[in-house]
Amino acid sequence: MSDVSRHQAILALLEEQAFVSVNELAGITGVSPATVRRDIDKLAEAGKGQKVHGGIAASTAPVQRRAVNLPFFENRDLAVAQKRAIAARAEKMVRDGSSIIVHAGSTCFHLGTRVATRNLRIFTNSIPLAGFLAEHGTCQLTVGAGDLHREPGILYDPARNGYDFFADQFFVGALGVSPAGLLESHPLLVRLCNDMSRQANETIVLVDSRKFAERPPTVALPLSRVHRLITDDGLAEADAQMLADEGVEVIIAETAEGAGA
Repeated sequence: MSDVSRHQAILALLEEQAFVSVNELAGITGVSPATVRRDIDKLAEAGKGQKVHGGIAASTAPVQRRAVNLPFFENRDLAVAQKRAIAARAEKMVRDGSSIIVHAGSTCFHLGTRVATRNLRIFTNSIPLAGFLAEHGTCQLTVGAGDLHREPGILYDPARNGYDFFADQFFVGALGVSPAGLLESHPLLVRLCNDMSRQANETIVLVDSRKFAERPPTVALPLSRVHRLITDDGLAEADAQMLADEGVEVIIAETAEGAGA
């Protein structure tokens, strides 16, 4: 992770919590505590945070808040019709007998519930999805190992060096989408997205059309590494053209609202 990416990650965390420790930042960014302390010094000198004992605190100066991840059980109840339509369309792309990775997030959760009883091997780091599949599914389930991060609801070990599995498809959501790529605010989701995309033959993005207006601070994955994107019929023409310009195949999932328009 570059200096700029680490600084963005630290500032994103400070928008969600008032204090972040050196040890927590070292685990999230994958660098040494000494490097984290130098990052804190630079951010404090720039007036973007306060250097305190053991870590960094949010600046007392007012800042413009950017898009952040809502808790899963709040986000799950937003744009439900769109998310269900996207999940239903994504389900048709899953082949029986294949291996898939399903990322964290509510739209990916909807997909997971639809394929729970299919003849599949599913890998996920998502705690809500793993719990559902364990109770209601008959698929072969592999759950990522590591520490429990209740927000954003994943298991993840930042010190892990590689994975011993490969999947046919990686289904991933995002907090935002721009010409730069998939956008996130939580550093762990950024790292996990990169990790999982390297383990699959095809990366398929599941995002409702609202996400094209969001601008979280960090690029989790460039569009050059996205093979297909499934969204709802509320996608604006400008956003559709942007995806076409970037070479991303777009699949539109019709909602009940769109079908009746």
